[in-house]
Amino acid sequence: MRIAYVINSLEGGGAALPIPAVTGVMRACGAEPAILALTRRDGRALPALEAADLSVAVRDGGEKDHLAAAAWLSRQLADYRPDVIWTSLTRATLLGQAVGGRQRIPVVSWQHAAYLKPANRILLRAGRRKSALWVADSRSVLQLTAERLQPPPDRLALWPLFAADPAAPLAGPWRRSGPLRLGSLGRLHPVKGYDVLIAALAKLRADGFAPPHPFEVTIAGEGAERGPLEAQIRELGLDNIKLPGFSDRPQEFLAGLHLYLQPSRSEGMCIAAHEALQAGLPVVASAVGELPQSIVPGVTGSIVPPGDPHQLANALALLLTRPERLAGMGAAARSWTMAQFSIQSFHDAGAAILQRVERLTWDAAAERRSRLLEASIRSA
Repeated sequence: MRIAYVINSLEGGGAALPIPAVTGVMRACGAEPAILALTRRDGRALPALEAADLSVAVRDGGEKDHLAAAAWLSRQLADYRPDVIWTSLTRATLLGQAVGGRQRIPVVSWQHAAYLKPANRILLRAGRRKSALWVADSRSVLQLTAERLQPPPDRLALWPLFAADPAAPLAGPWRRSGPLRLGSLGRLHPVKGYDVLIAALAKLRADGFAPPHPFEVTIAGEGAERGPLEAQIRELGLDNIKLPGFSDRPQEFLAGLHLYLQPSRSEGMCIAAHEALQAGLPVVASAVGELPQSIVPGVTGSIVPPGDPHQLANALALLLTRPERLAGMGAAARSWTMAQFSIQSFHDAGAAILQRVERLTWDAAAERRSRLLEASIRSA
């Protein structure tokens, strides 16, 4: 089974991040995936795809030239002749549906995002029957997909998009000789809520919070919000928060922390937060997406309302006042994550979906044979 895996871009930290793990399951099930990226963006996801020995075609174009992107995709599919088109995120899905419909190739579509722009929600709902299968990356996104797109129930599937790696490096316990290291991994984008985090840190200072030990915050990521975030930091006079840029060694970055922060306004599965739990870090996160189901307040971290710097500041103050608790919370976080997101359960969920996809390709092949036979009879 040949799979054309169509993605929006090769942006580091985006939806391309889990592709090596997903395509690993595809290959284990006998499929042959090839990656088609509609635009490059920063290209930081490309090395991981190449390291996984994946075939990657990247279009030389932008994010708004949809007709040109559709023409490129049509040519790529005609050359590759896949049995199925597998799409990720809205642009790839809409173009995959359009081209797949013309070439009579079944389409399978990921749903990752907990937030959809109103126009995208309308377009995806209108095309809900154009994808033969909708695959949600988490239970929360599965529920959202059912509610907002309303596809036929038999076209919904769940593949939790995280597999805990037992070999991932572990974060070390905090030593009294150094500062507490807090951090986050993510794009510098409004949806990640880093402005809320900065406001929470400013509130702690304004309220006269005096932690028993110094702490520093590092946000590893890049994006269009760098300028506004840097301006906010300067305006508030914060000297313990850093924006070093994109990290190409995320697991090593996490292993160097004592507490992980995910102040997002919206999430689906949130791979970064789950990688932090995997590293043995307690996590302070917004109550969005799958995060409330993955974090036990007071045991493996804290959950706060999204967009609320006051509640975030309170949660940080509680943990910073008793930093000796962090290592135990992190150990509980790792144990829970290893049990809930084992490699075997990740593979089993994917294999079950690949079996459904293979049946789709058989049905599509039978339909093509029927059309050819009808055409032959008419011509005779």
